[in-house]
Parts: sequence; structure tokens; C-alpha cells
Amino acid sequence: MYNNVGPQPGMPRAPGNPQPSPFGNAFSGPGSGFIRSGLGAYGERILGSSSEYVQSNISRYFSDPQYYFQVNDQYVRNKLKVVLFPFLHRGHWTRISEPVGGRLSYKPPIYDINAPDLYIPFMAFGTYVVLAGLSLGLNGKFTPEALNWLFVKGLVGWFLQFMMLKVMLWSLGSGEAPFLDIVAYAGYTFTGLCLAVVGKIIWGYSYYALIPWTCLCSGVFLVKTMKRVLFAEVRTYDSSRHHYLLLFLALAQFPLLIWLGNISVNWLF
Repeated sequence: MYNNVGPQPGMPRAPGNPQPSPFGNAFSGPGSGFIRSGLGAYGERILGSSSEYVQSNISRYFSDPQYYFQVNDQYVRNKLKVVLFPFLHRGHWTRISEPVGGRLSYKPPIYDINAPDLYIPFMAFGTYVVLAGLSLGLNGKFTPEALNWLFVKGLVGWFLQFMMLKVMLWSLGSGEAPFLDIVAYAGYTFTGLCLAVVGKIIWGYSYYALIPWTCLCSGVFLVKTMKRVLFAEVRTYDSSRHHYLLLFLALAQFPLLIWLGNISVNWLF
């Protein structure tokens, strides 16, 4: 009876046949698998290239920390000789390179005496703090607060040495040296400093002969090392500016090491 009656007012109208959209079935039609696979491959290519770029830059500036602890007894002995007596080092100062995964890399310290390591700097820094505490104790000035100040003083000295090396490389357009390489080079300062503090503990007057020798050897070692880094990284640089900066680096070792070698409860003197 009511089959031919049209839609009543207020009642929803039945949807008609929708117009096909030229883009509506792009991901559900017969060619959807090809489109999805193409987009997936494109996305993987973007993510892969991005991750490779990030990893290459991270490895460029922040090397693997395990690399710097691949040492043995023979390396430690030979490295201490190079740091404490750089005048007696008759070999070359360049690092040994090797291809790894299609890229040029350097051999670890266990195979290369010129490679930087973090074992000796960390051990030397810890020894410096212990010897400083022993020196204060022998002079009747030991307190936990004074030892804490000496610990912070050593960290500040390490940081100042690091900044001098980093600024020198930046000024010559070679700021791409790995971060941990510069940390290691700056930390070698404490090896000779420990020798000077030991002489001060055994016989106070020997300190005045050991500290100039320590400053001189530290300066020669860093100059030789930085020259090797500069020649490897810098393509064009001002020769006179280069020599002036290296001379400044060598002379800066004297006030820095004398300041660190002065074991006292005072911060500056």
C-alpha cells in the first residue's frame, strides 16, 4: 500500500551509487601491491641512507670507545717511552692505516705505537690524584675536601689542554679529528706530571729539575703529534701561522703543568 510512497520528510535518504574517485582505490585496487612495495622500497632507501649518514658522522667525530682500550703490556711500555722521552723516538709519528669495510681506518693501539689510547691517560690521571693525596698527607695537609679540589683541578687542567688542541685544529681548518683522539692526546700530560710529583715526594728539590723536563717533553710530544694530525687533515694552511700555533702549544705546557704540579690546598698557587 505504501510501496510507491516517496521518502517522508525528516527520514534519512538512502545513499545512491557513489562516483568513483580516481585516487580512492589507489591502495586497494589491482596495482596496490606494486604501489605499496615501491613506497616501502623508497622509504627503506631514505631511512638506510639517513642511518648511514648518521653513523658515518658519529664514527667520524666519536670513535668506538673500545678501540682506545685495545692495549697490552708491550704497548704501554713503548708508549710511555714515547711520551716521557720523545727525543729518543726514532720511528715515524704517523699512524698505520688499513681498509675496513671499504673505508680507510687506523689500526688499534695494540698494533700501532702512534695510535691514541685512553688506558694510559685514565691510569695516569688516577695516579696523579693518589700521589697528590699522598703528598698532602706527608705534609700534614690532607683532607677529603683538599683531595676533591685536586681532583677537580686535574679535570680542569685536562679540559684546558683539550681546548687548546681543539682550538688549534679549528683555527687551521682541521676540526674533524675524532673527539676521543683529542681527549687521549690531552690526557697524556699526566704521565710526566706523575713522574714530577713522585720526585717531589722522594726529594723535594728534584721537582725543580723534573718539572721543566716534563713540560719540555710534553710540548715536544704534542707538537710532533699535532703536526702529524695537521698534515693528515689540513690540505691548505698558512705555514707561518701553523708554526706559531705549534710554538704556542709547546710554551703553554710550562704554566699548565707547573700549575697542576703545585700540590697544595690553594686553587691557584
